[in-house]
Amino acid sequence: MKNYSIDYKQIPGWGMDSDPENEPTYPMKNYTGDDHNRINYERSQPQPQDVEILMSNERPAMTTVFGTSVPPSGLSGVIRRWAFTHSEDRYRHWIPLILADRVNVVEGIIEDISKGQIPNCFAEGGWKMELKYNPKGVIIKAATYAAVGFFLYQALKKKR
Repeated sequence: MKNYSIDYKQIPGWGMDSDPENEPTYPMKNYTGDDHNRINYERSQPQPQDVEILMSNERPAMTTVFGTSVPPSGLSGVIRRWAFTHSEDRYRHWIPLILADRVNVVEGIIEDISKGQIPNCFAEGGWKMELKYNPKGVIIKAATYAAVGFFLYQALKKKR
C-alpha cells in the first residue's frame, strides 16, 4: 500500500510553476500579466461515465475527459483490466496493453467474419501505400512471411 500522506511542499521544486512570482520563463517571453490567470480557471463539468473506463491505479480521481469509443471487452478487455492493476512504470502494465491491442485486432476480424463481412486486410493495413512508397520493404516483408510460413509448414508436416 502506498503512503499518500507525503507533504509535497517539502519536495524541492514541487509545484514551482504554480507560483506567479516564481516564473522561470519570464525573461524569455513577452510578459502581459495575464499568463498566470490560467491557473485560476473554472473546471469543466466531468464527462458522463456510461461505459467501463480503465483508470490508472496511480491517479486518485477520474480525469474530466476520457475516451469511450472502445470500452474493454472480450479477451483483450480481460488483458487490459489485468494490466491496469499494475503500476505504469512496470512492463507488467505496458506489454499486456500492446498484446491486448493485437488480440483486439484478431477479435475484430473474427467479429467481421461472424457478421458475414470479409475484411480487406490489404487495404485496411495500408499495403497499397506501402507498396507505392516502400516497394523494397514490401518485398522484404513478403519474403520474410513466406519463409516463416514455409518453415512452419515443413515443421508441422514432419510431426505428422
